[in-house]
Amino acid sequence: MLRLLGILAAVLCAIAAAVLTFPGFFRVERLYPIAQIVSFRGLLAAAFAVATLLALLLAIARPLRAFFFSIAVIAGVATVANVAVLASRGGLGTDPLPTKTDASIRVMTWNTAGPATPPDTIAKIAVAMDVDIVALPETTIETGERVALAMRDLGHRMWAHHAEDPSTEWDAGSTTLLISPEMGDYAVIESSLDGTSNTSTVPSAVAMPVSGQGPIVVAAHAVAPRPSYMQSWRDDLQWLADQCGDGNVIMAGDFNATVDHMSGLGIDGATLGHCTDAAVDTGNGALGTWSSNVPAILGAPIDHIMATSQWRASGSLVLRSMDDSGSGSDHRPLIVQYEPAG
Repeated sequence: MLRLLGILAAVLCAIAAAVLTFPGFFRVERLYPIAQIVSFRGLLAAAFAVATLLALLLAIARPLRAFFFSIAVIAGVATVANVAVLASRGGLGTDPLPTKTDASIRVMTWNTAGPATPPDTIAKIAVAMDVDIVALPETTIETGERVALAMRDLGHRMWAHHAEDPSTEWDAGSTTLLISPEMGDYAVIESSLDGTSNTSTVPSAVAMPVSGQGPIVVAAHAVAPRPSYMQSWRDDLQWLADQCGDGNVIMAGDFNATVDHMSGLGIDGATLGHCTDAAVDTGNGALGTWSSNVPAILGAPIDHIMATSQWRASGSLVLRSMDDSGSGSDHRPLIVQYEPAG
């Protein structure tokens, strides 16, 4: 009887390890609590590694040797599989951004956690990175204008746009988008402003080029997948996928989702809708942008910059130098350089 129970327990452990390692295959990546667990693939790999060592130690006891050895094998395979997935997305990250050319554009996203991040800090980082588009979830338009003014004083002009949801508490109810005048005139579409077509709880801003030239720019913010918001979160990811049509689109922001959660939402091999994740393409897709309180490889890569096929990502950077700066935000900035694909 004990042997049968041991076999059953080992089989259940194998199934659990497979589900957590390949959630998209089992189509459970957006279900609670699996969605929360797989957000931290680096931690998951570390947990499987620890389980492997513990099982090997416990296998010393002769009566339970076979059971714990089988658990060690299962956990060991899961460790290798998760490390392989992390490696395929870039592992510990790539080198700094390539030299910017006249045709290049740079995009930055940073969830600033409202007033926790001083506008001057945001401006200095944006200017140092020479960005053309800045998506700032959880940032009011007043703060965004202060950032734009500070950037102007540093010789880098930007126009500030925003979308807000007054029913959402604190600064999470506002998303600000800064766009360089060199990209032309932009305006946030009315359905994004009045909320008739938007993410469910925390707003996103969809900016269209007034001239008709240039990419549609989406500053994205999906609600966090808390137990009571799971359906809203799933709806937000679908809405964001719908914004990435077959036109010319650049989308950046806090998706509160990793690429694992986006399984099945991409079209023709893309990550989300027709958009492809730049960090994964350029070797930084395994680095966590949240929380900045833990090493990047153990964090959750939930902030993304992605674009349609009109753009090719030539480099990306998860900025880790701010982790101990006291900036206040629990997110890391993500910067991507794009080149025209044509």
